[in-house]
Amino acid sequence: MSPTPFVGFVLAASAVLAFWSPVSAAGFAVITVGLTVADAMLIRQRPDVAFVAPSILNRGQSASMEVSVDATYRCWVRQPGTSDVIVEPDSGEGSLTANVTATRRGRHRLAPLAVKVQGPMRLAKRVFEFDLDHELLVYPDLPNARNVAAAVRTGAFRTEGKRSRGALGLGTEFESIREYTPDHDIRQVNWLATARMGEPMVNQWRIEQDRDVVCVIDCGRLMASPIGQATRLDLALDVVAAIAAVTEVMGDRCGMLAFDRELLRDLSPSRRGSDAVVRASFDLEPSSTQSNYRTAFQVVASWKRAFVVVLTDVIEESAAQPLLDALPVLARRHQVVVASVSDPDLEDALAAWPQTTEDVARGLVAHDLVRAKDEVALELTRRGARYVEAGPDGFPDAVVSAYLGAKSAARF
Repeated sequence: MSPTPFVGFVLAASAVLAFWSPVSAAGFAVITVGLTVADAMLIRQRPDVAFVAPSILNRGQSASMEVSVDATYRCWVRQPGTSDVIVEPDSGEGSLTANVTATRRGRHRLAPLAVKVQGPMRLAKRVFEFDLDHELLVYPDLPNARNVAAAVRTGAFRTEGKRSRGALGLGTEFESIREYTPDHDIRQVNWLATARMGEPMVNQWRIEQDRDVVCVIDCGRLMASPIGQATRLDLALDVVAAIAAVTEVMGDRCGMLAFDRELLRDLSPSRRGSDAVVRASFDLEPSSTQSNYRTAFQVVASWKRAFVVVLTDVIEESAAQPLLDALPVLARRHQVVVASVSDPDLEDALAAWPQTTEDVARGLVAHDLVRAKDEVALELTRRGARYVEAGPDGFPDAVVSAYLGAKSAARF
């Protein structure tokens, strides 16, 4: 409990009155204090709060939150945001209706809710805290992933996706049962169907055209660097969501592996596995350790031949050397794409016309960084990988385009 500013004003007036009538001033002050205590006693009961907020959000999108308070006297509500969750507006009188926006994906908890109640005489106030223990699950940009998948399905994507069916033969994908002819292999005879139909029947198989796609996600220290309000890892997981959605459209199998210094999570490729991939990766967080590419690549190298997307940060050659050294382990068996999001600040420094010596120095540093990245990209190509780089907005589209291009050219 604490007095309101009105009590301070009244006591200050009493102090002024004491110059002329000390007894009256003292009595006035005692009455004020007594009324303040009585006012505080009236608001000692904890109010009831009804809280409705989303449990699941997509990164960058808003959802409505409502707080209503059942209080006898005047009250104010405040729901503060966090560094990763924005609440606007964050306060209101009597109740609160706000928009909740998550700038980073993962698991977040809202800060405690505060309700300030003022007594009927406006002399006392009391603040009650409510720890609602509300967990907010924030997924990557799934709406954009669905839009990319829809564009591929309808042929509106810039790189056309074609879902082909293999030729009939001794494949692994069951097609139908039909009558036996002398051209059929005896291994295709379906004896149960033959007994049921009273004539020789054979299984018709289709040569499998589905392919495996694996997203290898770097969660090391370089992926913690910010790009706008997001981190590089946030943007990488937007790509994972888009790739997973498109593989489902194309009939391919999708899996993932996340690592930093050690293996964090892995999920073998499976059909219609986009939901499982997103659930397994949405709450990954960047660590402060150096990434161990070799250990991760050795695991993926033992999997069935696949299209492998390595989502990491590529800077100058000395920092990228562990990636370059480990890459041949992966490229011997798989079709590999190394994908990195470009930094808009770097591009702005290159494009800006220098006005001061600081602008000139900034442009020279940006030029050196871009040249170093180009050298690393060339070395990645020499070692068997394709390098893809795009800005934050076009990053998912660029990687999906690389996947569709490789599938169309039957490179994996």
